[in-house]
Amino acid sequence: MSGPSAVDSGSDRAAAEARNRRLWTVAIFLTMACTGAVMQIRGAVLPTLEGYFTVPEWQLGLVAPAGTVGYLLVILAVGSSAGRVDARRFIAGGAFLTAGALLAMGLSPSFPVFLGSLVVQGAAVGVFRALDRPLLSHFYPSQRGRVYNRYDATWAVGAALGPLAVVLALRAGSWRLVYGAVGLALLALAVVFRSLRSPAVESDEEPLTRADLAELIRRPEVLALLAALFFVTGVEGGLFTWLPYYAAAELPDAWAGLTLTVMLAAYIPGRFVCGALTERLGPLTLLVGVLGLLVPAFAFTFFVADGLAVLGGVVAIGLLISGVFPTMMAYATDAVPEHSGPVNALASAVSSVSVGGVPAVMGVVVGGADAATAMRLLAVPVVAALGVIVLARVAEGRRDARAASGSTAVDD
Repeated sequence: MSGPSAVDSGSDRAAAEARNRRLWTVAIFLTMACTGAVMQIRGAVLPTLEGYFTVPEWQLGLVAPAGTVGYLLVILAVGSSAGRVDARRFIAGGAFLTAGALLAMGLSPSFPVFLGSLVVQGAAVGVFRALDRPLLSHFYPSQRGRVYNRYDATWAVGAALGPLAVVLALRAGSWRLVYGAVGLALLALAVVFRSLRSPAVESDEEPLTRADLAELIRRPEVLALLAALFFVTGVEGGLFTWLPYYAAAELPDAWAGLTLTVMLAAYIPGRFVCGALTERLGPLTLLVGVLGLLVPAFAFTFFVADGLAVLGGVVAIGLLISGVFPTMMAYATDAVPEHSGPVNALASAVSSVSVGGVPAVMGVVVGGADAATAMRLLAVPVVAALGVIVLARVAEGRRDARAASGSTAVDD
């Protein structure tokens, strides 16, 4: 009798853990969609904030870095300790704090208060983002490329809806409504996280020492990740923040407000396609092709196109650039799966610096020249990112050749 009972008990336990893992995955994906919406709301609401709070353009450029200051510090601290902290407690706490900060942003009486609440919101998101991708890495260790692209596709769904939500909130009477709505959604998800059991994972996160950190950063896969993301996420940050502003001068009013939504909607199929192709072609081979196509798409959109042709170029940019971040993350994490938390933290920190810094620089360019000039300057990091990926692919080929020759020598 004890044999079958033990088997049944083990089977029930495995089924319960699988169900809990699915619930965690769904909650993580939904929260990721909300954070995507929050990020893109910032860019879409800029023109309204300019008039509402009566602030100059250079101060508007502070919105992006304000959102990354706390995020950068928190994600480094929590991400480097991913194997030692209580994920359930930290993620639920980060979601509660994010919800509170968003509600405060919606009630802000002045622009400085809005920026201060944005700093808190960024730090709170950092708690969540430091742990969610590492959890997925250990939930699905054999499918990171596919899962990461789907995870970031849900971010794109929220991001695409964010600017649209701003349009609807303005028609309903106030930009403040959109922050209230997303804040309440995150509050509900925080309650969900609090109610779930602590997640069971299929692989473990190893503690990271200082010596391990230095060795981790020297890994060629991690170096390629950080360099490529520095350039690509800077371009994305510039587009997310200033594309609506640029579109207002290039497109009819009916289209200008939806330009960012259209670009981000293109992220969704782009990431699903990259998730499917990365396992067939290999991440670096795929990204050489993607970035090789992105360069002419970018040149056409901001150097040649005018009128509604700009919209077609923006869709192409969204399709192509969408898969770079998740595919590079999967590539580097596959090389050091036992340190997925620190890899995620380092990549997110570098990305946050670039996402926050590039729009601020562009704000100075916009104030001194115009939005078209600022957009054209983004072609430089696009080309630089392609160069990094090409070098990484060449280096990978050489490492594979050396490994093959070494294996042949041992066999002989």
